[in-house]
Amino acid sequence: MTRGLGVALLALACSRVDPLLPPLGYEQNDQACNDSLDNDRDGFIDCEDPDCIYKSTLCGQVIPRIPFREAENTPSKCHDLIDNDEDGNVDCGDRECQAIGEACCLREFTDESCSNGIDDDFNGFADCADFGCARGPFVTVCTESTAATCTDGKDNDLDGTVDCAEESCVAQPDACVEATCGDQLDNDGDGLSDCKDPDCAVLSQCTETACDNGADDDGDGKGDCADPDCAAVLATCQKPEDTVERCQDGVDNDQNGFTDCGDFSCSQSANGEILAVCAAKAENTIAACGNGVDDDANGFTDCDDFSCSRADDQAVKDFCTSRSESTLEQCQNGVDDDGNGFIDCADFSCLRADDAIVAAFCAERAETSLEKCKDGEDNDQNGFTDCADYSCSQAEPDGSNAEAADYCAKILEVTYDKCSDGKDNDGNGFADCEDYSCAQADDPCVRLACQESLATVAECKDASGTVVQKAATADEKCQDGKDNDGDGFVDCQDWDCSYNPAVTVCAGSKVCGE
Repeated sequence: MTRGLGVALLALACSRVDPLLPPLGYEQNDQACNDSLDNDRDGFIDCEDPDCIYKSTLCGQVIPRIPFREAENTPSKCHDLIDNDEDGNVDCGDRECQAIGEACCLREFTDESCSNGIDDDFNGFADCADFGCARGPFVTVCTESTAATCTDGKDNDLDGTVDCAEESCVAQPDACVEATCGDQLDNDGDGLSDCKDPDCAVLSQCTETACDNGADDDGDGKGDCADPDCAAVLATCQKPEDTVERCQDGVDNDQNGFTDCGDFSCSQSANGEILAVCAAKAENTIAACGNGVDDDANGFTDCDDFSCSRADDQAVKDFCTSRSESTLEQCQNGVDDDGNGFIDCADFSCLRADDAIVAAFCAERAETSLEKCKDGEDNDQNGFTDCADYSCSQAEPDGSNAEAADYCAKILEVTYDKCSDGKDNDGNGFADCEDYSCAQADDPCVRLACQESLATVAECKDASGTVVQKAATADEKCQDGKDNDGDGFVDCQDWDCSYNPAVTVCAGSKVCGE
């Protein structure tokens, strides 16, 4: 390098001026996390951005030198990095803040953000798996009840059933009726096309016309006598289950609801050869009672089958007893001994045990009495306490918990009266519309009290039948100059108005920006 070039480079380096703001594209240091810009354009600014929380020294929780406690229930207090109410949850991590739309803690609350496959608010849950979507008052894509959501191939409400397999979709005739039964298309999106769809089963073209030709005439996946259409053809399809072949073919030949050796006509046959077949498949040995297979095809497997649990062989009975959850020891060891998903007295085999001592033990722990349903303890250790436990809040048919159910009905925050009285009736720390039981109530009248712009019923009545509120249209309530839901925000400054698709008078006035 020549001396002249070196001097020039040195002069250039010394004259370099740092930019006032960091370049766009990242938000990972103190400078970028304190410039009021969304540098990485992910919708989060400075300490609202998870990148800053993890990588900046400016975004940790602030601990006041002089401890104080106050409610954490305003937009400003939900963004001051202080755990104001000292409940261990800071700002948007506090449920009280999450319940305030104007605090802008929720990022998934519109149809668009709840169907984009992205965890917009970085809380670990995307779209309908996020409560902001599943419980969002303005979200329609997380229910399975419209023509659009009943044909999109998604389990929108996350209940394990999709589209037309969902009961709420069956009521959508345009979505869930196979209109054309011969076009080889799944018109209603329920996974079944043409004659395989029950919607088409009533048509003559979808009836099994021949029951002995070895073909599936109507295309429903069941041929000949396996098809219910042929059940009435007695001469052809109702054959006695009385041969070696029919006692091991996996077919209910005589259509009496029992198959092969699960049918007495096989298991108690006078034919020695058939008895030998059934004996070989019997479920009455330790090996057969512990292999996870329904060996005798009677619908019950291993120790759930009386042939095991009540076997003549004492060793087999002892084996099943060891795997059961029915002894006093097993019903209080905190283990799911029989592997059925229920532990101790939460398992019917304990709760309703034949052993009087076990039954009495579980009855003593049961959360069904008035005393146990108001003591603040999870007496039956099923994860739910007092009126949050169905054993308290839902009346049993035999009336055994009637007093407790009546008590819970009086305190649960699910009525218009209790959701507007300013009290935390159910003692869960949240009063009125801050309680999900009110804000997300099934009763539209209750939700009307909690949502500024909701208008789904003509009028609301209290317990005495008195009209306490008449529903106005969403636009009427959002321009009447009143704080109808008492949350401190009026009309278009209220999140309920600014984000409601039904409101037209607040167009362009988004409380949280966008």
